[in-house]
Amino acid sequence: MTGRTHPVVSTPYGAVRGRYEHGVAVFRGIPYAAPPFGPRRFRPPVPPEPWDGARDAGSFGPTAPKAPYSEAFAQYLSDPEIPGDDCLNLNVWTPEPGPGARLPVLVWLHGGALTRGSSAVPVYDGRTFARDGLVCVSINYRLGIEGYGLFPDAPANAGLRDQLAALEWVRESIAAFGGDPGRVTVAGQSAGAISAGALLAAPQAQGLYRRAVLQSGAPEASDRDKVRRMVRRMASRLRIPATAEAFAAVDRDQLLRAQADVGRFSSPVLGGPAFGIVVDGDVVPRDPLEALVEGRAALGTGLMMGWTRDEYRLWLVPGGLLERVDRLGAVALAGARARCHCGNEVVRGYRAMHAGAAETVGQLVTDHLLRMPMHRLADARPGSSYVYEFAWPSHLPDLGACHALELGFVFDSGDTPDSRRLAGEGAPQELADEMHGAWVRFAESGDPGWAAWDATHPVRVFGAGAAHTAYGPLDAQFDLWKDDVTLRGTRSRRPVRR
Repeated sequence: MTGRTHPVVSTPYGAVRGRYEHGVAVFRGIPYAAPPFGPRRFRPPVPPEPWDGARDAGSFGPTAPKAPYSEAFAQYLSDPEIPGDDCLNLNVWTPEPGPGARLPVLVWLHGGALTRGSSAVPVYDGRTFARDGLVCVSINYRLGIEGYGLFPDAPANAGLRDQLAALEWVRESIAAFGGDPGRVTVAGQSAGAISAGALLAAPQAQGLYRRAVLQSGAPEASDRDKVRRMVRRMASRLRIPATAEAFAAVDRDQLLRAQADVGRFSSPVLGGPAFGIVVDGDVVPRDPLEALVEGRAALGTGLMMGWTRDEYRLWLVPGGLLERVDRLGAVALAGARARCHCGNEVVRGYRAMHAGAAETVGQLVTDHLLRMPMHRLADARPGSSYVYEFAWPSHLPDLGACHALELGFVFDSGDTPDSRRLAGEGAPQELADEMHGAWVRFAESGDPGWAAWDATHPVRVFGAGAAHTAYGPLDAQFDLWKDDVTLRGTRSRRPVRR
């Protein structure tokens, strides 16, 4: 199975030649679907064309088309861009290439608001998972208008369909890399976690995974009208009909410029038009959270999920938005009330618990988007759900325990310059050992090392001094929502009722 100097593994579409790095075998840029351009643009993925000989898999493959981060965010988040059409590709790190190993598999779905990110981000280096006995797979999928545009003449959720195709590739191919297709954990952060939640509920994905990790992203379906507004505003700017046929005739760079311009106000705090996973009657037959809480989707699947204590600080600190929200005061609080569809009593309650308008708004939106849906999901699946909070504050000013900060600890990649962009210098290695070890244990056995969710609401807090399991502080915030449910639309946004 291995060549003399480089490992070679056969897949259903042809052999791939990887590299040995740091004691593990690495295969990068393996196509799991054909390039999604030309007649395949805005269409569901199809299998790649087979190739002869051993395809070189020594470097990351092309990334999906995306606009760069703004200068304000780029100082904290790296996002490599690799040109090329063959962007539906994945990477495999394995300690033992060959069909006899049968090791647990971790499949990583990157974040980036479904408009940015890729598997080539250095923080997502899978070698540490391979070092510790897992086969790690990370994937690229279509982003933005290419992956989540909503058109009358094309199927929805192309990017999610890409992820489903990648999971099918794992089922068919991962044994040859040393993995066990019956022990797959799907893990993701932010938009990657929202995607993982949608895949949990997708009928076509049943049987492709055993466990899931949702980091700072709860299962949800976006409002179709909100996504349509994004597409229509882009169409208006481009002076074309809002159809897949018309968009397919537009140059990719021109689309990205229009997308960046139209979507500049679509942050989690500000709301606004944005791309998202929508109910499509097929891959997403109903709201994923409802399917998981009220339906029978993914019964028996182990879940680990959680948030960072100060998620909102990555949304508000870059560009000075934190200070601007504080200056707006009552206006910002009114906007948060509208964003979260809650009454005045909820806002007043949060105002009493938090210092400053920005912190109040940030924590209110974080609870609305993340903590409450995860709380509800854990309540629906006690005994098989594990909940955590990441509380270690960055050494950089004002970031606190912000969104995405935990990634360097989960991947034990804190020594990379890209991880230090968020954490600063001197991030504690012992915390990385704790978190990375918990993720490895969960992928191996389904038990990360603390109590499963039950009536006592145990939450494992990472980085708050001594390791401990506690709940408590959020109970008061959840209580504020009990009798104040004025949430328009689906019940996926409703707070937990106890």
